[in-house]
Amino acid sequence: MPLDGITLNSITQQLHKSLIGGRVDKIQQPESDEIIIALRSQGQNHKLLLSAAASAPRIHFTKSSKVSPPQAPMFCMLLRKHLGSGRVLDIIQPGFERIVEMHIESPNEMGDKSIKRLIIEIMGKHSNIILVDDKGMIMDSIRHVSKELSSVREVLPGRVYSLPPSQGKVSPMPVDRDHFFSLFAESKRVQQMIFQAYNGISPIVASEICLRANVATDDFTETIATDAQELLFDVFSSLYDDVENGRFDCRIYEATEKGEKRDFSAVLLNIYKGREDGMHFDCPSQMLESFYKSQDVLNRLAQKTADLRKLVGNYIERCQRKAEIHHNTLLEIEDREELRKLGELLTAYIYAIPEGANIAKVVDFYDESGAEIEIPLDPTLSPSENAQKYFKGYNKAKRTFAALQEQMTANESDLNYLDSVLASIASAADEADIAEIRMELAEQGFIKKAKKTNPRKGKGVKEKKAKPLHYCSSDGFDIYVGKNNLQNDELTLRFARATDIWMHTKEIAGSHVIIQGAGREISETAILEGAMLAAYHSKARLSSQVPVDYCPRKFVRKPRGAKPGFVIYDSYNTMFVTPKEENLPKLT
Repeated sequence: MPLDGITLNSITQQLHKSLIGGRVDKIQQPESDEIIIALRSQGQNHKLLLSAAASAPRIHFTKSSKVSPPQAPMFCMLLRKHLGSGRVLDIIQPGFERIVEMHIESPNEMGDKSIKRLIIEIMGKHSNIILVDDKGMIMDSIRHVSKELSSVREVLPGRVYSLPPSQGKVSPMPVDRDHFFSLFAESKRVQQMIFQAYNGISPIVASEICLRANVATDDFTETIATDAQELLFDVFSSLYDDVENGRFDCRIYEATEKGEKRDFSAVLLNIYKGREDGMHFDCPSQMLESFYKSQDVLNRLAQKTADLRKLVGNYIERCQRKAEIHHNTLLEIEDREELRKLGELLTAYIYAIPEGANIAKVVDFYDESGAEIEIPLDPTLSPSENAQKYFKGYNKAKRTFAALQEQMTANESDLNYLDSVLASIASAADEADIAEIRMELAEQGFIKKAKKTNPRKGKGVKEKKAKPLHYCSSDGFDIYVGKNNLQNDELTLRFARATDIWMHTKEIAGSHVIIQGAGREISETAILEGAMLAAYHSKARLSSQVPVDYCPRKFVRKPRGAKPGFVIYDSYNTMFVTPKEENLPKLT
């Protein structure tokens, strides 16, 4: 679910207990929409993550570390200037909205202490992180919102800060009995009545309240008996009594085969019965850190590879159009041998063809039955010139066919290569992998090579080199998987030994897989698990009965001038596997 008011309240309570009186030590902005604040409080160091990412806006403690850009963005510099060494006075959730305010006391330009508010608004694609001064004026925000973007509320430096429109909702805390019962006067479905009336209640929590009260979510308010209304209020009141007193139950609920997505909540959700055996956490920060960790990486990589995927996709479309043109041209010249035959027949019977004839009727000596054939002629040309015309057409078609064979081979090679690059992009695990793919495409001439940067800038920062994935089979064999074509070449041609097992999906773009023997005979179990990895790290990841070829590395070689990742092999076997993530060996 989105980060709702209850989960955000649990976070606010955790931050309030841990950070009040603490000092701001360091501020980073590793992403365009993300801030990390290091604080020292109660003798402990904390790292607080604030993210306004449209796909996963949130605030919580984090243990993850990210590399910041060499030059800090302007918003980060502003936060450092006004919040650096500041003291946290308060952390609140106004009106139970999906908003958290941090009140931080720090010196202003004159050296006098003033209280700034660092506000994070959790509103999906409209999420924002905003710095507000002691007069309520916006100093800056991580995302500017002008009148052109929103006619309701501008978020720009120099504007007065105001809360987002409430849409007629009220805070569920403190619980107001009279207000709750007044909701039944309007005809609505019960679940809809609850989550549309109160701030911070998601449809899932509204459904949970109905379930606990044994009321159907789609029942209309006018059909609810008085005792059922009382029970709904008791459940509602009890839920928010737990929230107010910090009695949370932080869990991640696993996805199901029915297509229900992975989810999280700071309160126990009986509506997810059967999925509650997922991970249970001591605090909401651990829950959110765990939930968003892999998802955030995937989202960030998707954003940073969007241009690559579009570029490679365009080249693939171009190759496909070329292939169609080649096919049509082949159809046009498929009768080239017939042209040669007609030229030879005309030459053989040239003495019998009168000048100015439209058609030549001759015996086809290529036909065993000796049937007569009619050959169209140009009456303005002599019989000899007509024969030469057919020979010229044949020779032109012959040259076209020869050139076409080369073009088709090159185009097919490009198409297979680009398919493999798409598979590499899908397998990219970090920015180092993306950098390698960009370098590979530049070397192959598909994109321009990056200009060399000033060596003085970013001095002392070593460029991280991507490494192949390393798995361990259930019986102890090391298995390596290349994540792009450069790694595939390195892994197969330089890293692997002659007796190691090499694997790849048959005629399907994917990764090279190497199983290290290390002086032992490689087991059938390791080969099966290696085949699973080859299928999983290929375009056929979601398919069943995927063919995987394998052989000793000594039977694999790379043709001269071949593109990265392309090899030929012989003396191989093929097995068919259905890749499932739960059956993969352990990633080390």
